[in-house]
Amino acid sequence: MAATPYADTPRTGALTDIRVVDLSRVLAGPLCGQMLADHGADVVKVEPPGGDETRGWGPPFVREDHSAYFDGLNRNKRNISIDLRSEEGQSLLARMLAEADVVIENFKAGTLEAWGFGDAELAVRFPRLVHCRITGYGVDGPLGGAPGYDAVLQALSGLMSINGEPDGPAMRIGIPLVDIVTSLNAITGILMALHVRETTGRGQLVDLALLDNAVSILHPHAGKWFATGEPPARTGVAHPTICPYETFTCLDGPFFIGAGNDRQFRSLAVALGERALAEDPRFLTNSDRLAHAGELRSLLGELVGGIDRADLADRLRSAGVPSGAVNDVGEALAMPQVIHRGMVVEREGYRGVGIPVTLSDTPGSVRFGPRPRGADTDAVLAGFGIGPAEVARLREADVVSGAGDRS
Repeated sequence: MAATPYADTPRTGALTDIRVVDLSRVLAGPLCGQMLADHGADVVKVEPPGGDETRGWGPPFVREDHSAYFDGLNRNKRNISIDLRSEEGQSLLARMLAEADVVIENFKAGTLEAWGFGDAELAVRFPRLVHCRITGYGVDGPLGGAPGYDAVLQALSGLMSINGEPDGPAMRIGIPLVDIVTSLNAITGILMALHVRETTGRGQLVDLALLDNAVSILHPHAGKWFATGEPPARTGVAHPTICPYETFTCLDGPFFIGAGNDRQFRSLAVALGERALAEDPRFLTNSDRLAHAGELRSLLGELVGGIDRADLADRLRSAGVPSGAVNDVGEALAMPQVIHRGMVVEREGYRGVGIPVTLSDTPGSVRFGPRPRGADTDAVLAGFGIGPAEVARLREADVVSGAGDRS
């Protein structure tokens, strides 16, 4: 099967000389691979015969074997399905790794070792390969090898304890934040390892644990605990050290105001027609405002309650006060500025969020959406020097499988 023009769209970006074998599934690894692909890397997603489990994480489903969840993490990748439990599948993987720059994986601890791809073996057999490993807790230590899930890590790391209303329960943050932060740090680690390889000629292990990444973003709460020994309390939408920095209710819905310093608070008071607020001894400084946060919240609530959000946004933007309507997801994705910045993209059969990092000389691109499992088998294997006859034999032996079988 020849690759379709859909998947043959030329790659552009800063990483067009990098080849990535993406063995990962679910979120942190696939999102990292997608970001590399967005910036031009040749990323081959390798799925097991049953597929990445997120294909079934719906509804909604975009197509028969594509959940919206899966589609958000796997664009710009060519796709092949290999049974890595078989000896021939492992041999095929070795041939791919020999020509790859990066491999991304999030297997359970010990899986790659059992297949002959442990850390030491990879370093000897593929000395230039950058190996990105993502686990829940690392592979050693008291929790080493335990399975990691975003919500569990939000709980264990303390993130959940600081999210929610002061008088309510600890709450999960509404996105898989730990997975997302881990994917961002993974791409940073990969790029650093590739940079070092330019000097040393050798790849290295980029080791990420979800727990480490969750703990790393406890700012400013970890700093407060180091300074005082007291666990931070939940503050809802309000900020623990800045006031006002929270949501108020306008005539037509919620609106966020964040006056980050005394000058901005004075500008806020003037914009609301209440200059006296800025001269009130209770509200002169941020420390004063924090000490009288309840009173200030009540006064500001009365002032903004009679204004619609668009009017208030215009007033505060002109005054230089950080603020904005509390949009739902659809409203956010329809914002003119979001559209202007190219943060909504549409391709044949695919619509998704754009690329947040823009390079002036080597911009990335969204070339195509997620592919059916195994859709690019012939083209991918040809790129690794494996001809049609051998591909046919591998199909016959069920080493490779997927949509390519029917094309």
